Amino acid sequence: MRHNKKFNHLGRKSAHRQALLSNMACSLIMHKRITTTLPKAKALRVYVEPLLTKSKEDTTNSRRQVFKHLQNKYAVTELFREISVKIADRPGGYTRILRTGFRQGDGAEMCIIELVDYNENMLKDKAAKKTRRTRRGGAKATAETAKPEEAPKAEVAEEPVAAEAPAQEAEKAE
Repeated sequence: MRHNKKFNHLGRKSAHRQALLSNMACSLIMHKRITTTLPKAKALRVYVEPLLTKSKEDTTNSRRQVFKHLQNKYAVTELFREISVKIADRPGGYTRILRTGFRQGDGAEMCIIELVDYNENMLKDKAAKKTRRTRRGGAKATAETAKPEEAPKAEVAEEPVAAEAPAQEAEKAE
């Protein structure tokens, strides 16, 4: 019976699967984004997110626990120095899986798995959406913001003309 055996075995023995996930996790930590098949990415997400959570607390014990899984001191150093600082305020969901289509040779579904806080394009889009968001009357809000910018330009242009006109009239009167 298959009771309580819910994770994907990826067609490998246990030691091979653990080595695969460890190497993929090191690559993800070092490069911030990797391309792989969808089942491997889903298995990697389950494997690497607890490690990222442990990296938030920089203690000797948490470093040893993460090193036990990764077996790469450079990846552990990168994780605790740079990545843990960026994900410190995030409550979870450190990775994103983006599907990219099917592989030409065998038709496997491919995807990109990346660390969420390291994709600048997505962060820019999120910031742009937050600034444009209003509750009601989006057209009115844009019209109101345009009027104050135009009004000072018109006033600035009129003031020098108005200042020159009385001076010229005063000279003519003398």
